Amino acid sequence: MKTSFISFLLSIGCFLPFSVQAQKTTDSLAKQAYLPDCIQYALTHQPIVRQSIIDQEVAERTVQSSLAAWYPQIAAGYNLQHFLKLPVTLIPNPVTGERVPTALGAQNTSTVSFSVTQSIFNRDLLLASQTADAYRLQAAQTTVNNKINVVVNVSKAFYDLILTQRQVDILSEDITRLQRSLQDATNQYQGGIVDKTDPQRARIALNNSLAQRKQFSDLIGSKYQVLKQLMGYPPNVQLSVTYDTLQLANEVALDTLQLVNPQDRIEYQLLQTQGRLLTANVRYNRLAFLPTVGAFANYNLLYQNNAFGQLYSQTFPNSLIGLAVALPIFQGGRRIQQLRISELQVQRLNWDLAALTSAVDAEYAQSLATYKGNLANYLALRENQLLAEDVYRIINLQYRSGIKTYLDVTIAEADLRTARLNVFNALYQTIVSKLDVQQALGAIRFQP
Repeated sequence: MKTSFISFLLSIGCFLPFSVQAQKTTDSLAKQAYLPDCIQYALTHQPIVRQSIIDQEVAERTVQSSLAAWYPQIAAGYNLQHFLKLPVTLIPNPVTGERVPTALGAQNTSTVSFSVTQSIFNRDLLLASQTADAYRLQAAQTTVNNKINVVVNVSKAFYDLILTQRQVDILSEDITRLQRSLQDATNQYQGGIVDKTDPQRARIALNNSLAQRKQFSDLIGSKYQVLKQLMGYPPNVQLSVTYDTLQLANEVALDTLQLVNPQDRIEYQLLQTQGRLLTANVRYNRLAFLPTVGAFANYNLLYQNNAFGQLYSQTFPNSLIGLAVALPIFQGGRRIQQLRISELQVQRLNWDLAALTSAVDAEYAQSLATYKGNLANYLALRENQLLAEDVYRIINLQYRSGIKTYLDVTIAEADLRTARLNVFNALYQTIVSKLDVQQALGAIRFQP
């Protein structure tokens, strides 16, 4: 239902001026942008996607241009010439039989011609007809391939950004807790309960967290710019991303029992389309041994007169129709060599398909193993976070009761901070490896 609604909105948006539509889109993303919003924007505005769509239109017009030669070709011509000296021909004298030089023709001539040609058999046109659909499909599949890469890259950049934002949030919460601990340690030191090392340790831990938060905060701006670049988003326009932490944690799930099928990969489909084009090229080279056949019709209006002012006063029309057949008989073996080259190109493509099949299997096995390892690590670290929170809570109570030293509190705080940061790092690695598995499976799809 949501997908249909988005498609409906996009169909309406096609009728809006591009600048207005882009402005409204950027305004909405500046307020709140979830991952699907960023992906949808990228699929509409990313330069490589826009270029691919233009390439599709170029491919369509190239096909139409090639197929246009099947239609009758109509041409017109005009010619005007003035003889400075008329050509001379030797004409036999009917009485003496002697050949007498005689000037023939009019001093001024003009010709208006009309011609119609129709191809009947031409291997170039046959190739264009046979490969038109494959040529269009190749351009469409290239667009799909670019869209898949955009989805993966934007998703990874989005997750990387929100991970950094979450790290800053975690460190901010840690800083608040450390400031409270520093104040407690300082009060206890002033009250003579503890020595000065406790507030010093608290200050060290606080300074470390402040420095770490500053480091991650500075990274947020650069990662926003990376995300904007991958989306095709204006670099100077504000972008604000948001996410659902619960939904993010639920996105790590993946069916690991799926079987990889190389034919689901767009790269494999592109090679198959290329194979269709190469096979058609083999047929094209085989047709080189056949003649080219075409029909033609000409109609000419001939004007001639010795007086230029009266040139167009009288016309002498002529017309003809004919059939043209051209058959190359010997070309030094060039046609045989070109045919062999095209056959070898088909054989080479078959090896490309075999290599890609092997590469897809290896890529899937590697990405799946990485995903399983990252998932196990994430689940373990999530449990460690719960344990670290419990440990810190207990030790902090014991410290306040005078049972534990502040060193124990410092260690527990560091363990808790590390555990929380590690959980989100592991979550990011798991989601990214899941994307790699989905890409290896060919599960990210668009209709060509």
